[in-house]
Amino acid sequence: MPTSIIASASSTSSGLPVDWDLARRTAARLVGSGPEVSRSEAVELVGRLRSDAAVAEGHVREVTGLGHGLPLLPADVVDRPAWSAAALAGMAALTADARLPEIGRAARAVTSRTAGVQIGGVVAYLGGRVLGQYDPFGGPDGEGRLLLVAPNVHAAQQALDVSSKDFGLWVCLHEATHRLQFTAVPWLRDYFAEQVGALLSVDAADKVSLTLEKLPELVRTLKESKGDSLAVVELLQGPEQRLVLDKLLAMTTLLEGHADHVMDAVGPDVVPSVATIRDRFTVRRRGGGGVVDRVLRALLGVEAKVKQYAVGAAFTDHVVLAAGMDGFNTIWESPETLPTRDELGNPGAWLARIHP
Repeated sequence: MPTSIIASASSTSSGLPVDWDLARRTAARLVGSGPEVSRSEAVELVGRLRSDAAVAEGHVREVTGLGHGLPLLPADVVDRPAWSAAALAGMAALTADARLPEIGRAARAVTSRTAGVQIGGVVAYLGGRVLGQYDPFGGPDGEGRLLLVAPNVHAAQQALDVSSKDFGLWVCLHEATHRLQFTAVPWLRDYFAEQVGALLSVDAADKVSLTLEKLPELVRTLKESKGDSLAVVELLQGPEQRLVLDKLLAMTTLLEGHADHVMDAVGPDVVPSVATIRDRFTVRRRGGGGVVDRVLRALLGVEAKVKQYAVGAAFTDHVVLAAGMDGFNTIWESPETLPTRDELGNPGAWLARIHP
């Protein structure tokens, strides 16, 4: 159906107003290639990361009890530009069904170009820092793709001054856990997409009204939260969007914390320097570069994400200690058995609800 007919038939449009091609070009131009290494070093690292990904998922399955009978899929070891392109493709796929008010063809074109440049810049920034990622919507068939960013793994290992062999496997444990979460829990992928779609499908007029109504409170929150982007986002949500945001935050906090728990639960028999890596990496997460880097981290919600790791890992540690891994795995039965945002800070409440 032609675009003009769609526009005239409905007051809403599907997908975010983003020029994704422009975003890809912007990210590719800004992301940079990363540290220089010899060809032999690069070949060795790429080969080892590919092997580590398969080995890591085997260990993750043993620790979690998830994924029995599923095939061990390969990982894609990529450079920064390739990761940026894949990340943008995943964003486009995830947000394709968002229902937004139609703003007119000319206005949408301007908005999409501006958004394309902005999102491309954000992805370029992240592209210099992301070590790996499981994208449940990526890959040629849209069924998921595990990416490991070789130059960033190398740069982080050098900065932390830890064993290259141990660090690569440790990173793979985290990402392999994310892949198993989505591949071993059949409903999780669609549930995640539904919640993102619901969060993005907001009435623009209501959003503007809400922003103007809460402008004084917004200014006060910016000052009191010291740039906590999550606090600002929450303030600008209407009641329905806040409920969805709570579900998304609870789910992502659980997924990140569960992955951190697994990384450390594998233990020194597999990753001999795991304790050293964890200590130094935690400091790296909390830190940042100069003023510009810290501002960007705040704007992108990186500080909030760091808190997610700690809260989610503490919840997982508590539940596994109290109920064992089998008891913890009750979480994956349905959306209703996921912890709420409040329960993440009070794991005893989740245990009382699910394992009375």
